[in-house]
Amino acid sequence: MQKLTAILLALLLALGVGPGFLLAADPADGAGNEAAPVTGQLGEVQATAGAAAGPGDINAKGAILMDPQTGEILWEKNSHAHYYPASMTKLMTMVVAMDMVANGQATLDEPVQVSERAESFGGSEVFLAVGETFPLEQMLIAIAVASANDAAVAVAEHLAGSEEAFVAMMNAKARELGLKDTHFANCHGLHDEQNYTSAYDMAVIARYALKYPKIREWTSIKRYTLRKDPLTILDTTNKMLYWYPGTDGFKTGFTDAAGLNLVSTVERDGLRLVAVVMGVETPQGHFTESMKLYNWAFKQWAFKEFYGPGQVVASIPVGKGQVEQVKIVTTGKVGARISRLRGKAEGVTTKVELPGIVNAPVKEGQVVGQALVLRDGQVIDRVQLVTQQKVAKASLGQEIVRVIRAVFTIRQ
Repeated sequence: MQKLTAILLALLLALGVGPGFLLAADPADGAGNEAAPVTGQLGEVQATAGAAAGPGDINAKGAILMDPQTGEILWEKNSHAHYYPASMTKLMTMVVAMDMVANGQATLDEPVQVSERAESFGGSEVFLAVGETFPLEQMLIAIAVASANDAAVAVAEHLAGSEEAFVAMMNAKARELGLKDTHFANCHGLHDEQNYTSAYDMAVIARYALKYPKIREWTSIKRYTLRKDPLTILDTTNKMLYWYPGTDGFKTGFTDAAGLNLVSTVERDGLRLVAVVMGVETPQGHFTESMKLYNWAFKQWAFKEFYGPGQVVASIPVGKGQVEQVKIVTTGKVGARISRLRGKAEGVTTKVELPGIVNAPVKEGQVVGQALVLRDGQVIDRVQLVTQQKVAKASLGQEIVRVIRAVFTIRQ
């Protein structure tokens, strides 16, 4: 009998039928609520080429690890299956709000007044009262730190006139980002059958959110005093901020139907990564499973830096300026992820593109070029290069002196 079993097992392996053949997804969460429709292939786990064996068993229904610089997927499990995001929804709420600030449609110091409807929202809340006002930034901090449902609704109503109109903006943003597995039904994440996303889509939202340092600033706050009377102190829902050095975002989520969720980002020694875990059922598991992913990743990869943020990369001539040269600096770090296992730069190089001259007047921070990051000759990142200081136009006297000096230099 044992011999027959061994023969059958060998036959299955030869046919390419692995252990996943025996696995089936559990469509219900711990509360017995039916989960959102699943579209991905269940049990699918993949890692990028060149990486060592994956991070082990990740106890989440869906998960992903992404390089946000390039959008490359470093590891994934059911990354396109539909699950409920719960309060991870609020990351998109913050993104849409910051888009409006960036576009000049709102300011972070404008007052947001609490409506009766906003006050009525329970769950995670900061107990806002009807008529109470806070600056938009403080409301967004309440969302980021305490996952405040009431603050999310107040912000949505303030920015779009109604939560429904704001949710339409959230879905428009999802389409703009090319998200195929996401639909928002509200701005807070309280359970709704039509409020769903995937681990991959959530990672794309996080990647986009990284363009706004303010969102990372808010989501990295561990404790925040919202009011002094009555005293209201908010504590972060993201324990990764305490437990895992380098964490500076983003958002937890939990409902009975969703399970435990976390979309996070960590930066160590210049290497930034994004991870998402969804549908975790063990207490604190959304943190521990995320840490498994990061522990594995930081053993596989490092960051090769060519220039740091604000570093001088060159000086270029200034035409008709009060000074003849202006220094050019980076607007961010210039570099890329490389394999620790291979022990080499994997063909990662940089190329600086600058004009031969820039004419005065020159503004401080004026974009004049870009630094390209290439892997095996293919561009994987672009960082803008800007002027370090302003340069006014030269006076007539300065121009005359330069002409005379040039003449004498040529004669010599």
